[in-house]
Amino acid sequence: EIAAHFNYKSMNAARDHVQALIRKGYLEQMPNKARALKIIEPLREMRDRLVDIPIYGTIPAGFASNDEQEGDGCITVDAGSLGIKAGAKTFALKVRGDSMIGRNICEGDIVVCEHGSTPQRGDVVAALIDNENTLKTFVRENGKAFLQAENPDYPELIPTTELIIQ
Repeated sequence: EIAAHFNYKSMNAARDHVQALIRKGYLEQMPNKARALKIIEPLREMRDRLVDIPIYGTIPAGFASNDEQEGDGCITVDAGSLGIKAGAKTFALKVRGDSMIGRNICEGDIVVCEHGSTPQRGDVVAALIDNENTLKTFVRENGKAFLQAENPDYPELIPTTELIIQ
């Protein structure tokens, strides 16, 4: 029922969300009852911790592209559960492509980004490489930064002129 209500394609997605709410202490599974959940914390208090993060269009997780970005609504999240401080530098993008499937980032997913954060080796980043946008894993070897796809069908992206982490 949860998967159908939120239009999830996978029953696992619904189960994972319910399990996260149980871990965070918002829901309790009733003993000896199938599919019985009890709300622990009033929803009003939970809503007070939610923030709206703007969605600025799509980002290719495939071959880089120079598409223009425009606003596309927002996503409401519990910023604390993501380990971020939502603010003016926080934004979200819809994923287009399959180059990051090795990191479980799939077509249609929404990624939340923090502009201005310094990337560490292995971080997934939204980047502008030679004036084209893409979502890839940040790698630095021998003092040189480049981007790596998490799908063997895609090559590494080595900048010819510039690499800007967005």
